[in-house]
Parts: sequence; structure tokens; C-alpha cells
Amino acid sequence: MYLPKPFESFTKQFPNIMKQYQQLAKSCRDSGPLDEKSQELVKLGIAIGVNSKGGVRSAVRKALSAGATEEEILHAVLLSTTTTGFPNMIAAMEWAKDVFDRQE
Repeated sequence: MYLPKPFESFTKQFPNIMKQYQQLAKSCRDSGPLDEKSQELVKLGIAIGVNSKGGVRSAVRKALSAGATEEEILHAVLLSTTTTGFPNMIAAMEWAKDVFDRQE
């Protein structure tokens, strides 16, 4: 899976912190009933809410890997309109489509 260069650099510079961070993420994922696909769609919504280009792209890649369809992902993005605003949703839609285009 694609990893951004800043993420790779941080992991090399601070491997112990990254290991602990990944364990926290695993513990959070394992602490509830949501399946992997649902978790990734939730994380997509959070990334949209904070207007994180990298977070949206990462969540889209992970959602696709977890079995989400492009239509499900676009629906999740569309749902952000009334919470985060139209311009934010449009940006997230483009970031998602960038990931789709790279998958093909």
C-alpha cells in the first residue's frame, strides 16, 4: 500500500513512537463492533471533517482495500455536505476521485 514520504520519514526517525501509535490504533479498532469497511468509512468522514487531504486519500485507499465500493465511498463523502459544508465536500470528492483514478 502507498505510504506518503512524510509518514515513512517519521516512522524511520521515531520507530518506537510509531509502534506505540499503531498499537493504539489496533486497540481502538478492536474495541468495538464495527467491521473494517465501516471503520474505514467512519475514518473517511472524520478526515473530511478536519479537511485533511492526506487523511481523505488514505481513508479512501483503506476503504477500497476493506471492500468498500466507489459508490459507497462517494456516498460517505456526499453525506459530509450538511456537516462540513459544500466546499469541503467538493474538495474531498476530488481527493477521492484522485485515488480512484490511480487505482485503475
